[in-house]
Amino acid sequence: MKRLVLSILTLAMFTSIAYAAPVPPSPDAVLATLKKGHPRLMMTDERLAEIQSMRKTDNILDGYIGEVLTKAEKDLGLPALEHKLVGPRLLSVSRECMRRVYSLGLAWRLTGDERFAKALESNLLTVAAFPDWNPSHFLDTAEMSHAVGVGYDWLYGWLSTDSREKIRKGLTTLGLDPGVAAYKGEASWRWWIESYHNWNQVCNAGLSVGALAVAESDPEYAKVIIPSAVESMPRALATYGPDGAWPEGPGYWHYASRYTAFGLCAMRTALGTDFGLSQIEGLSVTGAFPVFTTGPTGLYVNFADSGERATRRCMTTLFWMARTFDKPFYSDAEHAMAEKYGAQPLHVVWYAPPSGKSYDSQLDRLFKGSVELAVFRSAWYDPEALFVGFKAGYNQVNHGHLDLGNFELDALGIRWARDLGSDDYNLPDYWGHDKDATRWTYYRLNSFSHNVVILNGENQDVIAESKFVAFGSKKDSAFGVVDVSTAYAPHSTKSLRGVKIVEGRRAVLVQDEFDLSAATDVAWGMTTDADIAPDGASATLRQDGKECMVKIVEPAAAVFTVESAEQAPPQKRNKGVSRLMIRTKAGAGPCRIAVLFMPVWKDGAYKGTVSVKPLSEW
Repeated sequence: MKRLVLSILTLAMFTSIAYAAPVPPSPDAVLATLKKGHPRLMMTDERLAEIQSMRKTDNILDGYIGEVLTKAEKDLGLPALEHKLVGPRLLSVSRECMRRVYSLGLAWRLTGDERFAKALESNLLTVAAFPDWNPSHFLDTAEMSHAVGVGYDWLYGWLSTDSREKIRKGLTTLGLDPGVAAYKGEASWRWWIESYHNWNQVCNAGLSVGALAVAESDPEYAKVIIPSAVESMPRALATYGPDGAWPEGPGYWHYASRYTAFGLCAMRTALGTDFGLSQIEGLSVTGAFPVFTTGPTGLYVNFADSGERATRRCMTTLFWMARTFDKPFYSDAEHAMAEKYGAQPLHVVWYAPPSGKSYDSQLDRLFKGSVELAVFRSAWYDPEALFVGFKAGYNQVNHGHLDLGNFELDALGIRWARDLGSDDYNLPDYWGHDKDATRWTYYRLNSFSHNVVILNGENQDVIAESKFVAFGSKKDSAFGVVDVSTAYAPHSTKSLRGVKIVEGRRAVLVQDEFDLSAATDVAWGMTTDADIAPDGASATLRQDGKECMVKIVEPAAAVFTVESAEQAPPQKRNKGVSRLMIRTKAGAGPCRIAVLFMPVWKDGAYKGTVSVKPLSEW
């Protein structure tokens, strides 16, 4: 989430994304349609009445409300928030403030119980009296502006004149003034206005929500912030194009998309329009991305800095997207998560009833964009199904690792091939992106921890790009091929990796092809939590009482070895994690590595042979 200073190549890549930019409103006209009075942000009185009416006949909604109120009771006695930085960030405080605002605020709106209003008032007065909202790390300021804006709006009619003025003053002085300074070019923290990643949505949306909360008393803020946000946000929203992929990974999809929803929903309820932002290509279909990129284990395809064990949990944004774009598939998938992990306040605010339809019947999906990703599965609903995520893209995207061609594999309820995810954001030069940046020495971020090939003991090129050159999906099989040539130059003049789901979706073939420039040390590696028993060209992976057989199909003389993935502090330790390795020396010219994964299903593992064909013939 830290600032990424984009290289010229990065800018050239992202500015090539085509989108029809919405026309920002003029400052004089932006508030012409402002909803009179409060509340005007997301949960208007009209929406509240609709929810109260629906719950009478909708047992699921009524159950969600019951869960939310039970949790809000526990929030009544929490200690006061403190202005406490963790590293350079105040994020843990701003996010807890937001959580309390939605919990206590919704409980107040639903029940009229003044205990919730008093607790919310106390929290808002506390943060409004902070010395600052940490504008040097502007995510903190934007998130707090959003939280206080919603709290002020929802509680407006109950607050005393004195409390209302203190909260308004805190919001304008600590949040909106630094935001206006950024938009006017008067602050060092303004770089996110030009960014193409999550900072853009969070900062623009957070400030927009805050400005709309005080628009009748302090219209000068909305007159600057709303037009500026409408001009800035398409840079990031265009990144969803053409079909909804998010280059920072599924975890950051949630963060970026949630603030997209906050900003656009607040504009619609307060002004009656989002100025065409919701029409940008990719946004209407992006709700499929976190659903398809979650394996049957519940784990994401964990690329970029999604997290060490990033698990698909509740994403309330999917309810907003389902309602906004008429996509019941999104809300149906989210209902399954709410049933498993519990309801949150935004499940009520953005509630969309279950449609009664099943998951998308499509088993395989190729997501295009700046980071392309293919996902394959043998079935929906089955927690032991076969699943593979296969990644292409660009090594310089925000939060990106050196992992072009990386794959992750689930079967039998186990993730056999895994990605370790992020390290500590406070490590020195964690956000460096130059070729010699310290970032690329960190194990979790460089090529040596990922499920890719290493040539001559070197990382992939830090500015390499890759795309899918082939993709196919049939009833019993599926495949994808990625051109990773720029990642391995100059050691290889042409480099391809293919992943194929074979044998009735019961096994997986991973195949690499190189045209080596000279004699080369070739290392094929895969990261796993499993216990590994190597036996020449075969290996048995064992984990939680399950087994997966792995076989080297080519080259004929290659054998498996096992190495440790553990690292010394201050990096994360990766305790107990291993690497299944093939190390070989190859001469100049064509080199092919083919590895077959055969989970041991209840009726046994696939024990046949797989004919290896050139990737050009897949």
